[in-house]
Amino acid sequence: MSAKAIREATGKSLLNKYLGKETAAATCRFAAVDPDTKIADLVANNPWLKTDKLVVKPDQLIKRRGKLGLIAVNKTLPEVEQWIADRMNKEQKVGAATGKLRSFIIEPFVPHQDNEEAYVCIYSHRHADTILFYHQGGVDIGDVDSKAVKLDVPIGESVDEETIKDKLLGEVAAAKRQTVARFIFHLYKLYVDLYFTYLEINPLVVTDSEIYILDLAAKLDATADFICKPMWGEIDYPPPFGRDAFPEEAYIADLDAKSGASLKLTILNKSGRIWTMVAGGGASVIYSDTICDLGGASELANYGEYSGAPSEQQTYEYAKTILSLMTQEKHPQGKVLITGGGIANFTNVAATFRGIITALVEFQERLIEHKISIFVRRAGPNYQEGLRRMREVGQTLGIPLYVFGPETHMTAICGMALGTRPIPQENNVEFATANFLLPSGEKQPNKQSLASSKRDEGDGAPAPACSRIVDVIPNLVVNVVYPQKHKGDTPGVQTPMFTNKTKSIVWGMQTRAVQSMLDFDFVCSRSEPSVVAIIYPFTGDHKQKYYWGHKEILIPVYKKMNDAMTKHPEADVLVNFASLRSAYQSTIETMEFPQIRTIAIIAEGIPENQTRKLIKLANEKNVSIIGPATVGGVKPGCFKIGNTGGMMDNILHSKLYRPGSVAYVSRSGGMSNELNNIVSKATDGVYEGVAIGGDRYPGTTFMDHILRYQGDDNVKMIVLLGEVGGVEEYEVCNALKNKIVTKPLVAWCIGTCAAMFTSEVQFGHAGSCANSNQETATAKNEALKGAGAHVPSSFDHLGDVVQEVYNKLVAQGAIVPAAEVPPPTVPMDYNWARELGLIRKPASFMTSICDERGQELIYAGMPISDVLQKNVGIGGVISLLWFQRCLPPYVCKFFEMCLMVTADHGPAVSGAHNTIVCARAGKDLVSSLVSGLLTIGDRFGGALDGAAKQFSEAYDTGMHPAEFVNHMRNKGQLIMGIGHRVKSINNPDQRVQIVKEFVMQNFPATPLLQYALEVEKITTSKKPNLILNVDGVIACSFVDMLRNCGSFTSEEAEEYINMGAINSLFVLGRSIGFIGHYMDQKRLKQGLYRHPWDDISYVLPEQYNN
Repeated sequence: MSAKAIREATGKSLLNKYLGKETAAATCRFAAVDPDTKIADLVANNPWLKTDKLVVKPDQLIKRRGKLGLIAVNKTLPEVEQWIADRMNKEQKVGAATGKLRSFIIEPFVPHQDNEEAYVCIYSHRHADTILFYHQGGVDIGDVDSKAVKLDVPIGESVDEETIKDKLLGEVAAAKRQTVARFIFHLYKLYVDLYFTYLEINPLVVTDSEIYILDLAAKLDATADFICKPMWGEIDYPPPFGRDAFPEEAYIADLDAKSGASLKLTILNKSGRIWTMVAGGGASVIYSDTICDLGGASELANYGEYSGAPSEQQTYEYAKTILSLMTQEKHPQGKVLITGGGIANFTNVAATFRGIITALVEFQERLIEHKISIFVRRAGPNYQEGLRRMREVGQTLGIPLYVFGPETHMTAICGMALGTRPIPQENNVEFATANFLLPSGEKQPNKQSLASSKRDEGDGAPAPACSRIVDVIPNLVVNVVYPQKHKGDTPGVQTPMFTNKTKSIVWGMQTRAVQSMLDFDFVCSRSEPSVVAIIYPFTGDHKQKYYWGHKEILIPVYKKMNDAMTKHPEADVLVNFASLRSAYQSTIETMEFPQIRTIAIIAEGIPENQTRKLIKLANEKNVSIIGPATVGGVKPGCFKIGNTGGMMDNILHSKLYRPGSVAYVSRSGGMSNELNNIVSKATDGVYEGVAIGGDRYPGTTFMDHILRYQGDDNVKMIVLLGEVGGVEEYEVCNALKNKIVTKPLVAWCIGTCAAMFTSEVQFGHAGSCANSNQETATAKNEALKGAGAHVPSSFDHLGDVVQEVYNKLVAQGAIVPAAEVPPPTVPMDYNWARELGLIRKPASFMTSICDERGQELIYAGMPISDVLQKNVGIGGVISLLWFQRCLPPYVCKFFEMCLMVTADHGPAVSGAHNTIVCARAGKDLVSSLVSGLLTIGDRFGGALDGAAKQFSEAYDTGMHPAEFVNHMRNKGQLIMGIGHRVKSINNPDQRVQIVKEFVMQNFPATPLLQYALEVEKITTSKKPNLILNVDGVIACSFVDMLRNCGSFTSEEAEEYINMGAINSLFVLGRSIGFIGHYMDQKRLKQGLYRHPWDDISYVLPEQYNN
C-alpha cells in the first residue's frame, strides 16, 4: 500500500519540524497518551499540561470526533486524566466499526471566535494536487466539497502566494489574507517535499497574530520511505479504527520489507473459521469477494497475499504465521484454509508449496486438533509438481485436503470449502504438462464449456466454447507463420502498440524474462527475436547468450542507454526491470529518446509523486507507459512483455501463440494469466491483453487501451477487469453511454467484499482502496451495467458471460473462428527440465558439510542461526565442518586452545619470514599468506600428523616407550613431536603445559598422551631439550579425542588420522599469525626486503673450469 494514514501526533510533529519559521503558525504543542503512559513523566516533559487549559481526543484515525462526542475542550489536567481513564481500553462504536480506544492526544486549549476558524485540505490525484480552502471551519462545516474554493496545482509545477490569495482567499479578511497565503504556500511545499498524499486541517484558527493548527488528518506515501526516511524518522502507521494491530501482522510486514516478493497479512476476525492463504494481489481480492458473496463475511478471519516469487523459506514463514493464528482458538464447526491463486506468471509453484508443506507437517497435530480442512487450487510454472507434493502430504496429515489445478475454476474451492458446491471425487485434469515440447502431446482440442467445468447446472449440452478445429498430425512439426491483420487498425485513430515486427530493449539483467520473450517469439513464428539489446549499468559492454529455438544467439548488453538506443534505432519498446529506487530515473532517461513509444515499468513500490511526473512527461512526449507494478502485457502471435503469460506450457495451453478475437485490460498482472485461461476456454482466444498495474496511478488507463481495441478491426469484443479504488472505470461508462465504445464489453470490478468489512482494508494493490463510495467495486459494477456493459453477478460467472457474448458474435457472423494449427516446438531449458524431474544428470561435485541453497546457510545440518544462538564458537564450527557432527564442549574448547597456542611463534620461523618478505614486496594478503603456508611440512609445523602416526603405531603394537625410542634411533629417524630449540625440561614450554593440563582434566581417557609423556621421560634423560613439544602434545591429544570421545568409530578415527586432519589445526591456527604479520608490515609501512650481504656466505669455485 502506498498512501497510509498517520496519527495526528505524527502529522503535527512533521509540521513542527518542516513548516518553517516564515509562517505565522504557532508550534503545535501536544502530548501523546497510550495505555503504558505515566502521567507524571508526561507532565515532567510537558510542563504546560499543569498550567494551560487542555483539549483531549482519541488519536486513532477516527473521523468526525467532534460529532461523536470524542473531544473534551477547556479542561484541567485532572479532568483530562479522568476523561481518558473513563475511555482507555473501552469499546467505542464508530459507524460500523467497533474498537477499543487506546491512543489519545492532549493539546493546549486555544480560545478563539467562530469567525477565526477556517478549513484547508490538500489532496493528490492523477494530474494535479488540489488545495481546498473555506473561510469557515469546525465540526459544522458540512459539505466542504461543494462549499470550498479549489486550486489545482499541476504535477511538477508550483504555486505562489499571489495565486493563492487570488484563487482561494477572496472571503478572508484583507488584514489576514497575506498571512494565510504564506501559510498555505509553505504548507503545500511541505506537502510535496515530504510526500504527503492527503493533508486536512479543520479547524485552522487564524487570529490577528498567529495561526493555530487544531485538528489534523494526513496520509503519507509509504513507498517514499527510501527517500524520506531521514526526514520522517520512524513512522508508526496505525491500523484503521476497529481493527487491532497484531504482532503477526507486524512480523509479515517486516518480512515483506526485507523481501523482493510481496507478503501481506491483515487479520479481520481472529475467531473466524475461514482462513485464506492466496497467491497474487488480484486473486486475493477475488477470493475474499467470493467468500463474502457466499455468506462467509462474518467468518472470514484474514485477508492477505503472497506473490512476486517468494522463496521457499519466506513462504514457510508466511504459512507458519497463518497456521499459528488458525490454531489459537477452536471453532465448533472446525476451520477451513483456502490456499488458492491464479495461474502464476513466473513464481515457481512447487518451490512455494514446499514451504507451505513444511509448515503443514510442523502443525499436523494442531491441524487435527482444530479440525481444519484445506482446499488448494493453483497453477503456473511447475504447478504439476507442486500439486503432486501437496496431494502426497494430504495423505499423511490426517485431515481433509483437496487439491485442484487450472482445470478447476479459480474460486470454485470457495464454494467447496463453505459447503455450497459439491467436492468432486476425481479431478478432470486437462492436458497442461511439462512436456510442452512435443507437438503431438495434445491429442484433443483443449476446449470445454466453462459452465460444464465449473458446475453441473442447466439442461442440455452447453454450446461449444469455440469451433476452432485442431488437426494434429502425430510427430509432425509444422512451422506456421500466422497471417497478421494489423492493417485492420482504424487509420487515424490508433496504431498498434505491438506487432510481429516490434523490437524491444530490456533494462536490467533479467535472463529468465528475456529468454521467455524469445521463446514466445519463436513459438509465434516470428522471423526475428523481439529483444535486440539489454541495458545493464553495472557491467561493461558485452554479449549475453540466449536460445532462439534450438540454436544459441548473442544479444548485446550495454552499460549506457545512449549506446543501446544509438545502435538499435529500430527498437520502440523498453521493458524496464529497474528496482523501485531506480525505475523513475531510468524511465526519465528513456523518454529522452524519441524512438521509444512504449515503456513497461515492472517495479512495484514507486512513489506516487514520481509516477505522476512520469505520466505527465509521457503525455507530453506521446509515450505509452504500462505499469508501474505490472507484469506487462501480451499480444498473441506478436510480442509479450517479460514474464507475461507464464511458462511455455501455459502459453500453449491458453493459445497465446496465435491471435484470437478478444482483447482485455486488467489492473492485476497475476489475474491477466487467469483471464488468458478463461478467454481461451470460452472463446477463440486472446487478441491482446494488458495489465495496467496495481498502483493508484497507472501510466495508462483502462480507456487508453479500450480505445485502441475499439479502433482495431481484429478485436471483436473487450473484457475489463477493474477493482476497488480509483475512478477510471467511470470513463469507460461515459464512453459506452456516448457510443465512443460500441464493441461488446464484458466488465467486472473486484473488491466487492470491501463493503462487508467493518473497518477499512487495504488490499494487495496500492490503488485498491476506496476513498469514497464512488470508488467501491459495487458502485462501479452498477455504473458499468447501467452504461451497457455485460456485467456478471460475480467473478465466478465472468467466464460464462464472456462465452455468451462470444457465442452471439459467432452466431451473428461477426466472428468466424479460424482453423487451429500447431505451433513450432520449443525445447525446454535444461534447468527447468531438471526442476520438473524430467531428466537427471550426475553431479560434478558432492558435498556433505554445507548447504547454502535455502533461505538459511546450513553447517552439517545445523542452521547458521542455531550456530550463533547456541554459541558453539569456533570449535563448534570446526566440529561441524570438519567432522560433520557436534562434538562435546570440551573437544570444541580443545580445538580453540590449539588455535590459540599455534597462532604464532614469532617472525623468525620460516612461514612468518616468508609472509613478511612477500608483504614487503608489495604482494596482496592472499599471496603473502599462501607463501607462508607453503613452508609448512615435516620440518616446519607438519610434525603433528607425523607425531600422531609414530606414537599411535608404537602404542597400538604394544611397544614399550624405551623400545620405541631405541627403535627410532636404530632406524636413524627423529621422533616427531619431540624436541625444541629453546625450551627444555628445566625451561618448559607453557603452551604444552596448558594443553596437557586441560586434556588430562577433561578428556575421558588419554592413553596416547600418557604414552608420549613416558617417552619424554626417556628422551629428556638423554638431553634436556628433547621434551614433548606443542606439536606432539596436540597430536597425541587429538588421537585420544578421536578414539575416546564416543563420537567416532575406530575406523573413522583412523581415517581422520591418515587424511591429515590433525595438521589442519596447525594450518588454521598459524594462518592467524601469518595474517597478523602481513598486517603488521603494512601498518609499519616496511619497504622491499633485501637480505644483507654480511649474512650470506658466498661459496664459489676458486676458478672457472670449462
